[in-house]
Amino acid sequence: MSSLDHIFDIKNKVAIITGGATGIGFGIVAAYAEAGAHIVICSRRLERCEDAAQQLARYGTQTLALQCDVSDPDSVSAMVGAVIEKFGRIDILVNNAGVTGAAKTFKDIGFDEWNKTLSINMGGIFICSKLVVPHMITNGGGKIINIASVAFFKPLPKSADYCASKGGVVLLTRSMALDLIRDNINVNVICPGFFASELNAAMLEKVEAQAKTRVPAGRIAKGGDIKGAALLLASPASDYMVGTEIVVDGGVRLR
Repeated sequence: MSSLDHIFDIKNKVAIITGGATGIGFGIVAAYAEAGAHIVICSRRLERCEDAAQQLARYGTQTLALQCDVSDPDSVSAMVGAVIEKFGRIDILVNNAGVTGAAKTFKDIGFDEWNKTLSINMGGIFICSKLVVPHMITNGGGKIINIASVAFFKPLPKSADYCASKGGVVLLTRSMALDLIRDNINVNVICPGFFASELNAAMLEKVEAQAKTRVPAGRIAKGGDIKGAALLLASPASDYMVGTEIVVDGGVRLR
C-alpha cells in the first residue's frame, strides 16, 4: 500500500450512517463498504435499512441494520448500544438523516412543522453526536460528518424551516469541531446541492428539465457524487480539517 492509499484507508473502521438506506445516505454507505468499513445503516424504516444492507453483500463487509428516530434520545441510545454490542467501538458517524421541511411560505409554516424540521435536521445531529462522542473518546478519536445543504449559502423559497435548520447544521458543526478536536475527533460538514432522492422527488421532476440552466454542471447529482467528499472526511486524509464545509453542488452556489 502506498502512502496515498494509506491516508484514505478506512478498512475495518465502524461507520454509522443515519438515513443511510437511500439517496445521499446510501451513496455514502456504498462508498464506505467498498472501502472496507463495517457499516451501520439506521433510519425510521427498518425494512429499508435491511434492504440496503443486503445490497452491500458483494463487498464482504459486516453490516448492521437498525431502526432509529434521530430526534428521540432513547431511540438513538438503543441504536448506539446495539452498535457497541456488535462491534465494540464507533469510528465514524455520518449525520445524514433529515427532512425537506414543510415546503410552505414563512407565513404558512405551522409551529409543529417548524419544530419537526429542526428537531430532525439539527436536533438529530446533536443527539446522535452527543451519544456517540463518549465512545469515540474512549477509542482515541473519530470522525463526525454532518450533512447540511447548499441552502446554507443560497436560500430557497418556501423553505424557511429547512434553510434555518441547515444553516444551523453548519454553525453547529463549527462549534462541535472546536470543542472536540482536542479529543482527536474531527467534525466537518458536506453541503450538497440538488441530489436525486425520495425526499425531493416531486421537486426534482420540475427541476430536472431546467438542470442545464440552473446547475452549471448540467445535471442533477446522483448518490455516487457524494462518495469522494465522504471518504475524504472519514479518512486520515482529513486529520487537519476542523469545522470545514465541503460543497458538492455542481456549481449551484456560483449562480
